[in-house]
Amino acid sequence: MEAKDIRKLTDEQLSAEVQGLKRRLYDLRVQTMVEKLNDHSQFGKIKRDVARLLTEQNTRAASKETAR
Repeated sequence: MEAKDIRKLTDEQLSAEVQGLKRRLYDLRVQTMVEKLNDHSQFGKIKRDVARLLTEQNTRAASKETAR
């Protein structure tokens, strides 16, 4: 996901995306234990996407705090 796409999401969509990506990360970890994983680079990609989403959530929360 790119930053411009993330900014277009609502707060609820951001939360849903974070939950979905964390679930995907969990599924990948389980998959490495059960069977072989072909593309290990997915871990880094998903972690980066989660970080981007959480950064946007924190930025929005901070801007709401300063707006008060």
